[in-house]
Amino acid sequence: MSIVTLTMNPAVDIATRTLGIVPTDKMRCSTPRFDPGGGGINVARTAVALGEPAIAIFPAGGHTGQFLTEMARATVPVQAVPVAEPTRESFSVTDTGSDQQYRFVFPGARLTPAEQHRCLSAVERAARDARYLVASGSLPPGVPETYFQQVADLAGALGVPLILDTSGASLRALRRGVYLLKPSVRELADCVGHPLPDRADQVAAARELIAAGVAQIVVVSLGAAGALTVTATGDEWFAPITVPVRSGIGAGDAMVGGLTVGLARGLDLGDAVRLGIAAATATLTTPGTGMGLPSRIRELYHDLTGSTTVLG
Repeated sequence: MSIVTLTMNPAVDIATRTLGIVPTDKMRCSTPRFDPGGGGINVARTAVALGEPAIAIFPAGGHTGQFLTEMARATVPVQAVPVAEPTRESFSVTDTGSDQQYRFVFPGARLTPAEQHRCLSAVERAARDARYLVASGSLPPGVPETYFQQVADLAGALGVPLILDTSGASLRALRRGVYLLKPSVRELADCVGHPLPDRADQVAAARELIAAGVAQIVVVSLGAAGALTVTATGDEWFAPITVPVRSGIGAGDAMVGGLTVGLARGLDLGDAVRLGIAAATATLTTPGTGMGLPSRIRELYHDLTGSTTVLG
């Protein structure tokens, strides 16, 4: 398997639309859209859409876990690790009057130590021959903030590069072993403990993590300001692509998916990031947690590089 992904806090994503969000009154909503949600699941969906073999590993419990597994399996190979508590739901509502999106995120299923270990064991079996291991998203209740460090240590023992996209305490708990870290600028600022108002501050913060041995490469997503790649010896800023936004959900995951596909296919780091930007931009134009169309990703990547050869 080329790419193995781990999602420790997956969700059934529900998206709908209504005209005006106000207190007390009933708000009549459009027919809801259901998508498999969670960082690693979305990464795998993007990879498979681009023709790269990938498998998504995640804990799943209850009726929602079964529904999530069925939805995810419709687009990607999956390995669902059975857990006792039901998988969470996440809910987003777009106000059609203002085009503002409101996102409501519930706590995840509390995982026991045995369930956490079974997730690691599933990763160990699947990732032995992988090109890349991707862990993405938050940690659910019951899982220690050092869990992704355990994943990094496992990846190191297997000799598989780890690409990690997480935030908060689990990001701050990292000490070693990540090949590529993909924080947002807000997450990076939280990690180093101070604001990062300009490019120089952002580069310095990323290089602080690299010098500490946390990661070899840091790719900082800057939202509407593009992306920034930092290594021990250099840095490069990548301009964004401006498109009308239907939903921002899953765009960061799509960026990781496109970037990982690019690396797996031998692109240099810059072009891999450009493929990630193309995948993220295509996802911004889809409703709910829909992934960008492969044809649109190829078109956007061609606009950035003049090439689509690596994408077939």
